[in-house]
Amino acid sequence: MNGEILKLPRGALNRLRRSDPGLGQIIADVGPFAMRAKTAGSDLESLVRAIVYQQLSGRAAATIFTRFLALYGSEFPSPEAIAKTHHARLRKVGLSRQKRAALRDLCRHVMTEALPLGRLEHLGDDALIEQLCAVQGIGPWSAQMFLMFHLGRLDVWPAEDLGVQKALQRLHGLSERPRRTATLAFGEPYRPFRTVAAWYLWRSLEGEAQL
Repeated sequence: MNGEILKLPRGALNRLRRSDPGLGQIIADVGPFAMRAKTAGSDLESLVRAIVYQQLSGRAAATIFTRFLALYGSEFPSPEAIAKTHHARLRKVGLSRQKRAALRDLCRHVMTEALPLGRLEHLGDDALIEQLCAVQGIGPWSAQMFLMFHLGRLDVWPAEDLGVQKALQRLHGLSERPRRTATLAFGEPYRPFRTVAAWYLWRSLEGEAQL
């Protein structure tokens, strides 16, 4: 993950330690917070990348994304340029029918300002996730990853993330992995730093389930 290490307010980790001694032990084991966020590139580039990378291995997705970029030269394309690209050219670089449709829908939302790129920083988390999920091919998890790793939002809780659920199962000694409702409840004590808690939970599974 490129980008800069996300800066935390003073006392954030101590607050998480007090909220959950088990998480406090994970923080002690993992060490300093080092989540990289605010990734390079525009909002559009980050969202296009998210669509391209869905349900693919990192290497395969990177190859397709590189071929996609090569269609447009040195600059990342505008939504208008992507929308005008013939489907056969997009298919040739390896984009499936569903992903081609998702990219066109993303561009339509951007061009009509149904998704107001450039003003996303001013939207609250819930409102932004709702707008992102209105785009074909972007679900809650992808929207949450965008908020966490591109925008650097500190209080996002991916309750349907497999890694978070597995880490909570281990932390609380559960016989089975908690589902969404239970995971939401487990996250409540971590407000307003649920992004930070999620990062530490992912790191607690290092070598087993990483993001």
